[in-house]
Amino acid sequence: MSRQFVLATHNPGKLAEMKRILSGLGVEVISPAEAGVEVDVEETGTTFAENAMLKARAVCAAAGLPAIADDSGLCVDALNGGPGVYSARYGGEELDDRGRYMLLLECMRGQTTRAAHFSCAVACAFPNGDTLEAEGRCDGSIAFAPIGEGGFGYDPVFLAPGKGKTFGQLTAEEKAEISHRGKALAAFAEKLGTYLDG
Repeated sequence: MSRQFVLATHNPGKLAEMKRILSGLGVEVISPAEAGVEVDVEETGTTFAENAMLKARAVCAAAGLPAIADDSGLCVDALNGGPGVYSARYGGEELDDRGRYMLLLECMRGQTTRAAHFSCAVACAFPNGDTLEAEGRCDGSIAFAPIGEGGFGYDPVFLAPGKGKTFGQLTAEEKAEISHRGKALAAFAEKLGTYLDG
């Protein structure tokens, strides 16, 4: 069986993270560009798991290789779980990461309840029709101002549990130990290892 998997993302941070985590299984993770495919999947799912599977199946079909996709986002209690599945598009396509988290802080102005969690779903689709899924969650809270230059997305405004720091202040290794994506990928790596040995 091919140990080459396509990761359905254009995010270099996610690609590096996935390569690091799955290298121990003897899996080579490549980008859609490296696989010679260009797939634009409309994320019509209402959950992170549905969106991840939509992306994994589309890239698997286009590349003819097993494909891994993740969908993740920030769910804020005071915003009724928003931005949720719309985290990457929060405030419109024209906003960058900084624009999105500044908008979030603006929407949180005056809120005393700062509880939030990051959620991540990982899906894998194989050319034979098999699928694997895993999820992870990291509870924390929203800072009053961005702190730290690390990570991506909402990391500078997400206070990590028990760390007294935002994800933006943590090293990649510290973040991977506690992050929603780290937990989802660890669970996924375990399932994938079992599947590949099967």
